[in-house]
Amino acid sequence: MAAKVFKTIEEQLDILKSKGLTINDYDKAKTILLRENYFFLNGYRSPFLINGSKKFIPGSTFEELYALFSFDRYFRNIIFKNLLIVENNYKSIFSYVLSRKYGYKEKDYLNPDNFDRTKEKNRQINDLIRKIKRQIRINGYQHTATSHYINNYGYIPLWVGVKVLSFGLVSELFSVLKQDDKNEIASYYSNINSESLGDYLTILSNYRNLCAHEDILYNHETQKSIDDTRFHYELDIPKVEDEYIYGKHDIFALIIILKHMLTYNDFKMMMNEIEYEIDWLSSKLNSIKIDKVLYRMGFPENYKQISYIE
Repeated sequence: MAAKVFKTIEEQLDILKSKGLTINDYDKAKTILLRENYFFLNGYRSPFLINGSKKFIPGSTFEELYALFSFDRYFRNIIFKNLLIVENNYKSIFSYVLSRKYGYKEKDYLNPDNFDRTKEKNRQINDLIRKIKRQIRINGYQHTATSHYINNYGYIPLWVGVKVLSFGLVSELFSVLKQDDKNEIASYYSNINSESLGDYLTILSNYRNLCAHEDILYNHETQKSIDDTRFHYELDIPKVEDEYIYGKHDIFALIIILKHMLTYNDFKMMMNEIEYEIDWLSSKLNSIKIDKVLYRMGFPENYKQISYIE
């Protein structure tokens, strides 16, 4: 395999042009590449390529490529801020349930006996407790609320401690809770059982990390699929071999999860913002249709209707 060597901005543009991409404004394109990075921008070329080729569809432009890149940035920001809302809500419910049942001091709520002590989970439980104590110890003094409790009381109650715990860690902790505690936490969400909630938390954590690192979002798929929901049915999403083709392990699956876990108003506001960005991108595309992007997102044609399903 040939080594990747440094290319000037001009050489980068020549590469794109040699593959059939039209560049209408070289000066603007040079500025964009310098600011945004050729490697990251080039990651959005897939919808504009001829099937089975590394060549661009005739008529594809640099401006379209950058529009998809920009759309994903705006879309990612919308998703990320709503993931943070879900994270805060979950941490609040999680800490409320465990604190009320097991106590407010670390030695109480981090007692290994509070968790599902089946043989296969013992090691995971001990590992998670160590990680939680480590995050509290390292991050505790970096936040006003947690440092206040450390300095004045000598401990951090869980409802404050979750502030310095990663969503991934708190999500994994759900998997080792006793079944009664899982059921109670799930009961605070409408129409979600504890098994589905466990899957949702894993997927949400995956997307949160992706958003935080500014990776490509719009066409991301997860290894874990969500169960069929009434939203699949009510949107009449088509099936192939008795399997829904949208909303299982794609971005629309994430939208369905957020529909379950956000309030009606928060979800409606999020979808209004997403619709605006999709319409904006559609106005920038000429060589391909917006349907091609929506397909890669897993969005059905009637995706807007999910906002109005109670």
